[in-house]
Amino acid sequence: MKRPIFTNDHVYHVYNRGVEKRITFTNDRDYLRCIHDLYEFNDQEPALNLGHFLTSQPSSKNIEVGLRYFQYNKPERPPRKLLVEILAFCLMPNHYHLLLRQKKDNGISTFMQKFGTGYTNYFNLKYERVGPLFQGKFKAVEVETDAQLLHLPYYIHLNPVELVEPRWKDRIIKNWKGTITFLESYRWSSYLDYIGKKNFPSVTSREWLTDIIGTPSEYKKATAEWLKELNLDTIRDVIID
Repeated sequence: MKRPIFTNDHVYHVYNRGVEKRITFTNDRDYLRCIHDLYEFNDQEPALNLGHFLTSQPSSKNIEVGLRYFQYNKPERPPRKLLVEILAFCLMPNHYHLLLRQKKDNGISTFMQKFGTGYTNYFNLKYERVGPLFQGKFKAVEVETDAQLLHLPYYIHLNPVELVEPRWKDRIIKNWKGTITFLESYRWSSYLDYIGKKNFPSVTSREWLTDIIGTPSEYKKATAEWLKELNLDTIRDVIID
């Protein structure tokens, strides 16, 4: 897939999966570390020295991360100069989806290089492995139409449904109520923040997209309807998995 030329204020669906489709997030602490990296590396300034944020379990070599990563209101922490606006994200066991709006020249490329390297270094050190973690360079497609922009957040946020209903893209869902309950309890995406449940609000820039997709209650209702009426044709050109 030929990568687009990234342009400021344009929106892109960015995606990558683990090399050989391997698991890239094995537990909650891995997910937390990845979400931290989405925040930390979205800055034109170099990343902080993470050493004083990391702790090791006395009985293991694993380096872990805690929610304190997101307490960035200390006076010594200057405001970030964003490379991108993270409009939406979803982390799955072996891949991720990001909806990014570039704010700085080369912002997406710089951010993704920092993010990919940072998380891979953490993962390799923790699990005592070497080599690439993700399948080469990240994949990206420009969101070119209003319809794509309107529908793509639903698709990104609904990806976790696959974990409980593997055939959801074929419009086969056996437990509708259970699926909605699961989606509203899945922490590793920006969906909860968009439906008014504070989860990782500092990671995403939601105001611009909220003007398009509606209020939390409207978006919650529309997401359920979108799942029920599933039609991927509108976003077929920007689905890259």
